[in-house]
Amino acid sequence: MPPTEDPTRSPAPAVTRAAAILTLLADRGPLGLTDIARALGLAKSSTLNLCLALEQAGLVRKTEHVYALGRTTVQLGGAYVREFDLVREFYRVCADSPVLRSELLQVAMLDGTDVLYLARHEGRAPLRLSASIGDRFPASITAVGAALLALLDPADVRERFDDPATLPRWTERSVATVDDLQHKLDATRARGYALDDGETHPGVLGLAVALPPRSPADQPLALGASLMRDPAAASRSASDREEEILAALLDARAALARPHLHPDATT
Repeated sequence: MPPTEDPTRSPAPAVTRAAAILTLLADRGPLGLTDIARALGLAKSSTLNLCLALEQAGLVRKTEHVYALGRTTVQLGGAYVREFDLVREFYRVCADSPVLRSELLQVAMLDGTDVLYLARHEGRAPLRLSASIGDRFPASITAVGAALLALLDPADVRERFDDPATLPRWTERSVATVDDLQHKLDATRARGYALDDGETHPGVLGLAVALPPRSPADQPLALGASLMRDPAAASRSASDREEEILAALLDARAALARPHLHPDATT
């Protein structure tokens, strides 16, 4: 969602409004000038000036009568992701694993009450319903979100999700209250991995583990796998597959916890 802070309290109101435009376009996709101004409560003339400045910087582009994110946002996003060593090594670990190379895998970070997806490995059977790089999903209902929220103090979790709007229900299995979320996080801590059993999409199972940061300054990340549950498959074979993927995720976590030296690295 666009920033809700009062721009008059910002040290640079124009920058705050420009950032709100970029966030709005990221959330909703291409929009016309009138729609942007209405959504942000800005004068149409001011919105036009901001869009023109963003267009000159390559941050937005105008196609016909709508504005959309521009090529510079891709460059900035790529530069941001490259700061995460674990994200770069994620693809190597996926390729090296005989189990994970065929699965849909993602790396995500916690951002408030959402998770932001930083990397995605398609595997052999990509799920169209699953998140792509740059997507934001509610942390409360995703496996990667539960893995990251379980790292927090319960008091912090309760404060973050005090507003009922932060607990959207995407399916009938989605957690609906802070107490339900706390119970799920307790179970996550006890078993050592997170589970999304149809909370995000019916019939989709998510498994995730938190990745230990390599330094105190690193942002915690989570590694998750998404897989379809085949109703026709025997429960035992389905369970065996899930256990195999979980074991591979734990192996990947161990591999990602170790700094990787490239062949041309010097000692």
